Amino acid sequence: MKQARVASWSDVGGREAALIQRCAAGEQLACTELVAEHQRMVVQLAMNLLTDRDEALDLSQEVFLRVFRTIHRFRGQSSLRTWIYRIAVNQARNRHRFWRRRHRADQVSLDQHIAAHGEFLSGGELTPDRMLAQKELGQRLQTALDHLPFDQRTAIVLREIDGLSYEEIAFSLGVAVGTVKSRLTRARQALRLELREARPA
Repeated sequence: MKQARVASWSDVGGREAALIQRCAAGEQLACTELVAEHQRMVVQLAMNLLTDRDEALDLSQEVFLRVFRTIHRFRGQSSLRTWIYRIAVNQARNRHRFWRRRHRADQVSLDQHIAAHGEFLSGGELTPDRMLAQKELGQRLQTALDHLPFDQRTAIVLREIDGLSYEEIAFSLGVAVGTVKSRLTRARQALRLELREARPA
């Protein structure tokens, strides 16, 4: 089974390497720069995995605290972005397990989804009927994503929404590339099945 390629410091750009070293040295301005560059990515990932804006914002704070506590151990084993993805996924997984142990409902309403993500994008003018149909499709898709096992949902979000390569996803999840492909295949099959069953008659 193919393993994700391990990067080296030569793969990390000069500016990024300098930023990492400045953060590791405790330079406040460097830490602020790092957060500014990656916070939106982390919050959006957390939103897609947890479907709750308050939880996503809270999780992002935990992620960056973890980043700054451990950045002195970063050795260029991936890009900085992929390393942060890995931390964010691990934190989101921990929170998801916490919820599951307490049987918290893992659903999101259409209103919550629109408030968090905005209206669904489309080219050109939309009639009211088409807007409603598009919102209903978005709701069905979000509900279908929520029904996926956490690891499959994470793989789909990283691949289809965030656009990571198989190797980057493998590093972020701490699994082999073959495992990533298998999870994506199962997730896509489950999504197609649920969307087909949820389609209005």
